[in-house]
Amino acid sequence: MLGIVRAPEIARPGLTWFNVAAPIPLADLAGRLVILDFWTFCCINCMHVLQTLAKIEARFPDTVTVIGVHSPKFAAEKDPANVAQAIARYRITHPVIHDPEMSLWHEYAVKAWPTLVFIAPDGSVLGASSGEPDADKLIAFIEEQLAGFQSHVAPKPLPAGLVTPMPASRFAFPGKAKSIVLPNGGRGWAVADSGHHQIALLDARGREVGRYGSGQPGFDDGSAAQASFRDPQGFAASDTTLYVADTGNHAIRAIDLSSGRVETLAGTGSRGRILGASAEAKTTALASPWDIVLVDDVLAFANAGSHQLGALDPKRGILARLAGTGAEGLQDGMALHGAMAQPSGLAYDEETGRIFIADSETSSVRFLQLGETPQLMTLVGTGLFDFGYKNGSFGEARLQHCLGLSVRGEEVVVADSYNARLAALDLAAQEVSDIDDGYTCIDAVCLPLAEPAGVQHDGETRLLVSDTNNHRLLIYDRNARTTATFA
Repeated sequence: MLGIVRAPEIARPGLTWFNVAAPIPLADLAGRLVILDFWTFCCINCMHVLQTLAKIEARFPDTVTVIGVHSPKFAAEKDPANVAQAIARYRITHPVIHDPEMSLWHEYAVKAWPTLVFIAPDGSVLGASSGEPDADKLIAFIEEQLAGFQSHVAPKPLPAGLVTPMPASRFAFPGKAKSIVLPNGGRGWAVADSGHHQIALLDARGREVGRYGSGQPGFDDGSAAQASFRDPQGFAASDTTLYVADTGNHAIRAIDLSSGRVETLAGTGSRGRILGASAEAKTTALASPWDIVLVDDVLAFANAGSHQLGALDPKRGILARLAGTGAEGLQDGMALHGAMAQPSGLAYDEETGRIFIADSETSSVRFLQLGETPQLMTLVGTGLFDFGYKNGSFGEARLQHCLGLSVRGEEVVVADSYNARLAALDLAAQEVSDIDDGYTCIDAVCLPLAEPAGVQHDGETRLLVSDTNNHRLLIYDRNARTTATFA
């Protein structure tokens, strides 16, 4: 329980509201049970809670009101334009208050993301719950509270919502892209068209040659048109198969590139807990797998929701923990004793036997050295709340919530997402620098990068970038020192 009786007012000057025309005072919510969802858009656990809140909104449309209170962790999350993009990406339909200085966070004595605060129909604070709630227990709690206040006050009608729309474009919030062998035998790209819940195939010139997924969120296997995905993010590929990190379904899927059929390899469609010893892949629940790499015949995947890496043997149908205890943090050492925080991007260097990791919540670049006793090591980054925009030596440099990376020789290029840039890590010199130090844009309309989620080396001189919040793919030509939209 919180140490207050009356809920502090939420409609206060200086705060930006989304999805409604005007702020909603608590007095207008009398007779309703109000849930304040304290969240920040970088937080994977906050994303998981959104699914539970959607169930509650559908179950109690006239008696429960959910209001998000966006309380930013990272500097980039203070920008209301970035918050608007996140609201559209995650399809949030309830009102959201953007509180960049976290005034409501402090008044409601919140300590962690996510936290739900419950306000009774009479305006008193019932209590708070941190972390991801059990949906069934939460619904039972709400039913119990509503029963006790049935005769108190008749709820007033709420103002009509103004839901932030999904962009009407060819791609919507694309995740990562992967170079693949196309079904016709040529080289091309697979693109995670996350906002459309599809996988797009592009040829070497950026022309679309195929799509997988119905376009509606779901968890169905079958043909390219019948199958469905939910917010896919990353890939691995062999010459015949495209492996998909189907993030919103907490699953790993496989697309047969010759037949177009989609099959689920791992995951149940529900959010899982910490990965442990070897288990049957199809009956093991995963937690927001965000990226995949193919190491020999094994798929290493970033299980972002449990802060771990897992290993999946697709032929045997077995998976197990590869690195990370499940604790959220930055701890190097033996892989199974190490700690990560929402690993979101992977790149494998076959020559050194290293899996490079974009560890987003610690704003760090790390690697897993494979071998008899795998070791987890950090190149850049120092902790959960240490971030910035700073070049220089590995020990001094700072990133901000990086989501993707690519390795080629002695260079790791990082999608430094919340700094809206590409950063180059020189492994030999142990230095970090900007890729774009004065490139020329050759588009008709030029836009700065906006939360890039992925980057891939395309031969020796080009980089393909998922420019996520601009809903496009971008080419960096490092010889010509130009940037241009690819698709």
